[in-house]
Amino acid sequence: MRQKNMRLAYTGMGLLVLALAFFVGMMAVAPRSTDPAKLMEIVGTVSGVVGGLAIALIAIGLIGKKV
Repeated sequence: MRQKNMRLAYTGMGLLVLALAFFVGMMAVAPRSTDPAKLMEIVGTVSGVVGGLAIALIAIGLIGKKV
């Protein structure tokens, strides 16, 4: 039997929400930037990395460890 680590899963869910909020929030700022394309490229990279880590945390938390 495996014991789920819900703290990791909840942290992953929170990070996923923050990554999406950061991406959407920066979309509102991008038009006022001097180089909107480069800004959104960087924002997309950062959001993607944080989103990937969030998904990994959720998966690890839900798989759990052997007891």
